[in-house]
Amino acid sequence: MEFRSFMQQALDEARAAGARGEVPVGAVVVSPAGVVVASAGNRTRELNDPTAHAEVLALRAACAQAGSERLPGHDLYVTLEPCPMCASAISQARIARLYYGASDPKSGGVAQGPRVFSHPQCHHTPEVYDGIAGGAAEALLKEFFAQRR
Repeated sequence: MEFRSFMQQALDEARAAGARGEVPVGAVVVSPAGVVVASAGNRTRELNDPTAHAEVLALRAACAQAGSERLPGHDLYVTLEPCPMCASAISQARIARLYYGASDPKSGGVAQGPRVFSHPQCHHTPEVYDGIAGGAAEALLKEFFAQRR
């Protein structure tokens, strides 16, 4: 099967989140058949919910559709390196492959900070691919925060 990136759809979700005044992060869950089963952007402010990160919302929707708390064989595309909370949720959902764009030196939990997938208590470690459309994702974040400073 030929690789097909779904990062552009994640970037579209991130742009929509930014337009709503949310930190522009987007996520897309793709089934083993290569079909998008869920997508979301951050909604923490809108929902008054600190757990309403793009990844968590997309995982919740994909799990609801699958009728299971686990998504074996599924891929997750996210525009920003997942935080520790999201990395743990990705592990719990048994995501097969994680593709992310921009690194997050301040709050990341995959390649930065606690490195959740490297922790001995991590039950499942997905394959991780970073830097996918990282420049575009980073530009969205920089523009968003520049407008607020």
